[in-house]
Formats: sequence, structure tokens, C-alpha cells
Amino acid sequence: MQINIINSCRYVVAICDTNLLGKNFSEGQIQLDIKESFYKGEEKSEKETIEIIRDMAMEDATFNIIGHESVNAALKAGLILKEDIKKIEEIPFVMVLM
Repeated sequence: MQINIINSCRYVVAICDTNLLGKNFSEGQIQLDIKESFYKGEEKSEKETIEIIRDMAMEDATFNIIGHESVNAALKAGLILKEDIKKIEEIPFVMVLM
């Protein structure tokens, strides 16, 4: 998984499955554009990703998470619930504002 932590007014944590970088998905009016300029960061294991999610949630970060592995890590970290997950072209994604 790729994790990019952007320090703006608050932390923005972009997480995506590595194999999705640079791809686009759309259904109707909704589109996912997984830009490398936003999502590409450091490659992390599931365990590392879960730890980062938990740490950044305590910092009131916002999260943009795309892909099966990444969304599953967010579930395991306790950041989201299954009903929070949306899908476009069978690609799961979730956005979290703390």
C-alpha cells in the first residue's frame, strides 16, 4: 500500500493499493482519479498501515482511502465500518473527516 501524509491546515492521509496508482474509475457522475501526485508516498505493509492510521486518527487527520487492501486495513484499524465503504467499478473507497 502507498501512504502519503500531507501536512496542510490539518493532516491529510492518502492511502491506496499500489496497483491502483495512476488509474481512473468511473460510474455515472462519480469518478475516482488515483493520481500519483496525491497518493504516491511510501510503500507500507498492512501492519505498518494500520499503525499509521491509528496514529493519524488521534491527530484528527482526514483520510482518502482506495482499494481492497487499503480499505481492509482501515477496517482492521477501527477507523471505518463496513457501511462507510462505497464502490466504483468494484473498487472500494472511503473518505473520513475527523
